[in-house]
Amino acid sequence: MQGTQLSFFNDEEGFSSTTRPKTPKLGRYERIKRELEQKDTDPYKIFIDVETATTPASQYTFVDLFCGAGGITQGLVQAGFKALASVEMNPIASATHQQNFPDCHHFCGDIEQFNAKSWLQQISSPEINLVVGGPPCQGFSVAGKRDPKDPRNRLFYEFVRVVSEIQPWYVVMENVPGILTIQNGNVKQAIIEAFHSIGYPHISVAILESADYGVPQIRPRAIFIANRLGMPNPYPKAQLLPEEYKPIESAISDLPEYTPIPEINHQWTRHSPEYMERIAKVPPGGSLYQKYVDAFKRQYPGKPSMTVKENHGGTHIHPYLNRVISAREMARLQTFPDSFIFEGTMKKAMWQIGNAVPPRLAECIGYALIPYLNKIVLNSDHKVDINYVDQTELVFD
Repeated sequence: MQGTQLSFFNDEEGFSSTTRPKTPKLGRYERIKRELEQKDTDPYKIFIDVETATTPASQYTFVDLFCGAGGITQGLVQAGFKALASVEMNPIASATHQQNFPDCHHFCGDIEQFNAKSWLQQISSPEINLVVGGPPCQGFSVAGKRDPKDPRNRLFYEFVRVVSEIQPWYVVMENVPGILTIQNGNVKQAIIEAFHSIGYPHISVAILESADYGVPQIRPRAIFIANRLGMPNPYPKAQLLPEEYKPIESAISDLPEYTPIPEINHQWTRHSPEYMERIAKVPPGGSLYQKYVDAFKRQYPGKPSMTVKENHGGTHIHPYLNRVISAREMARLQTFPDSFIFEGTMKKAMWQIGNAVPPRLAECIGYALIPYLNKIVLNSDHKVDINYVDQTELVFD
C-alpha cells in the first residue's frame, strides 16, 4: 500500500531492527487478581452462570456515565436493557454514541454540569434500575505513570454524586485493575466509603478478564458492583479457560488485507514502502521502536489480541501483514458489531475504540444482573426509604 507514514513518532528516535520473537505475556494483572481473591471475604459477591440468559421480567433501564463511544451501552442493549441517558464530554465520542443510540437522551458536556435530578424531572422521573460508567482511569493505569493526584481521578466524585441523585437499584463501575492497589488500597477503600455514604453499603469488586467471555483480546477490568437493597452483587462466571481463548484471527481474518472500507472504519495508518520494510522486520511481540515499546508492536498470531489502544498514532501491527491493524479490526477485537460506526477521523475512531469497554463483557455483566433485578421486580417489598446524605468527596492526596 502506497502512501505517507502518519505516525507521531520520529523515525530516527529509538528505531529498533530486532528480529528475535518474544513470548506472549497474557497475565499482566494476575497477581492483583490472585491477591484480591485470596483476601476476599465479601458475602455479597457471587458468580453466576450466564451461558443461558435469563428472560427479563421487565424492561430494565440504565444511565451510562462517561459513556465514550458506547461500549457498555452496546453490551447492555444486547442483553436486553434500555438506555435512557448517557453523559460524555468529548464531542466526537458523544457524536458516535448519539449516532448509534438515537433514542437515548444524551448530555454532551462536563459531568459537573449534569443535573441528574433536573433531568429526571424532564423525563417524568422514571425509576432507574442501573447506573453504569467508567470514570477516566489514566491516573491509575499501570500502563503509564500512576499519579494519585491526577485531577481526572477526582471525577469519581462526580460519578458518585450522580448516583446519589438518581438512586438506581444497582451500580456498575469499571476501571483498570491498577486502581485496586494504588496508595496501598486506600483509593479502593475511599470509593467503597463514598458509596456507603450515599446509601450503597453493599459494594463488591472483581477483576474480570474479557477473554474469559469470548472477547478475542486480553483486557482485564476491575468491576465494582453495588446495590442499595441488600441484594447480592452478581458477576458472570468465566466461560472459557485460557487455552480456549479466541485467537485474533477469529475476529479479523475475513477483512480485506490491503483494501480499505471507509464505510465501516476499515482504515489504517498509511506507510511508505520504506516504512513497510521496517515493519516487516518486527517479530510477534516486538516493537518498531526501542523507546516507544508499546507502540507499533506486532500482535501474536494464534493468540488473543493484546489490549488494543490508540497510542498517539502508534497502534499495534497486524499479526501477519506489514501494516498496523485498522480501526474496524480494533473494533472487532473489542466485539463491536460492524453496524456500529465511529464518527470522526480514523485516528479519532481508534482512540474511541481503544478507550471502550468490550460490549461482550458488558453484555455478560448485564446477564448476571437480570436474575436479581427480576427478584426485585417480583418482590412487592423491594421499595425502600432512602435517607439522602451529603456526598463525601474522594480525597487522593
